[in-house]
Amino acid sequence: MAKSKGTLYLIPNTLGSGTDKYATQQLASTVSTLEHFIVEEIKSARRLLRQLGITRPLEELDFRMLNEHTRSQDIDSVIEPLLQGHDMGLVSEAGVPCVADPGSNVVALAHEAGVKVVPLVGPSSILMALMASGFNGQQFTFNGYLPREKADRIRKIKQLEQLATAGITQIFMDAPYRNNQVLEDVLQTCRMETKLCIASNITCDNERINTKTIMDWNVRKPDIHKMPVMFVLGR
Repeated sequence: MAKSKGTLYLIPNTLGSGTDKYATQQLASTVSTLEHFIVEEIKSARRLLRQLGITRPLEELDFRMLNEHTRSQDIDSVIEPLLQGHDMGLVSEAGVPCVADPGSNVVALAHEAGVKVVPLVGPSSILMALMASGFNGQQFTFNGYLPREKADRIRKIKQLEQLATAGITQIFMDAPYRNNQVLEDVLQTCRMETKLCIASNITCDNERINTKTIMDWNVRKPDIHKMPVMFVLGR
């Protein structure tokens, strides 16, 4: 007899490196038992499953899409297997699910339906950048993406600098193709003594994480165009 409700497992994805850098036995063994998945992109989800050692034909698995194009009225159908007693895995495009991606909407519905939610350990670029920055890790804010319009972005940067100067570490990111412009705005807006950590390609072979003052960054600006980057302002 099927369980009344399934369990929703939050499955971390890579940040660009292989799973050998973070995959645990619990993660691999849990994923091997699942037949239903909620994913942002089927191709990358299948690649992750192969890296985790899944040997069954992936065509036999049920993949349900959840991304920025998913309508709110369609999310109910995404979690239907859970309500029928089947366990499901929620896979992010990169890093841990539900942080800076639409997975949190599914988790909220799961809680409302009385479904057990189990987060599995994996890489978080946000926390790893904070850990390596040297800034206050007891008070911090992840701000997500900065405004697209330059004037709005500069106003936001000034606000974040004030908070960072007060001791509340500020973490933010942007679309990879805007990285250099965002960096330029930070370097032109913030005070010379303000500290900035730039964490790029986290967990990859070409990972670079450095904390310097704005003055020092202005001396030698890195080219971070189209790289996955976390910016961290602190003191």
